[in-house]
Amino acid sequence: MTATTVPVTVRYFAAARAAAGHEEETIRIRPDLTLAELVAQLAERDAALAKVLKRCSFLLDNVAVRDTDVAIGNARTVDVLPPFAGG
Repeated sequence: MTATTVPVTVRYFAAARAAAGHEEETIRIRPDLTLAELVAQLAERDAALAKVLKRCSFLLDNVAVRDTDVAIGNARTVDVLPPFAGG
């Protein structure tokens, strides 16, 4: 098994950006890492971010993801979208 990692840019919006303390970051991950595993890693960093992540939806390369057990694979961006008010 190889320890190959790939870069992925995580972009935070609204309350997620406030909780993360920045708009985006690029991290290196295993291509087989699931979205749920990535979210768990992000949540471990900070309690406020963990709380927001529980309510968020996610996009992989601008495509909505309903099943967080999906591998991130070749995606270049993960967007973290908290619920938005209004409509």
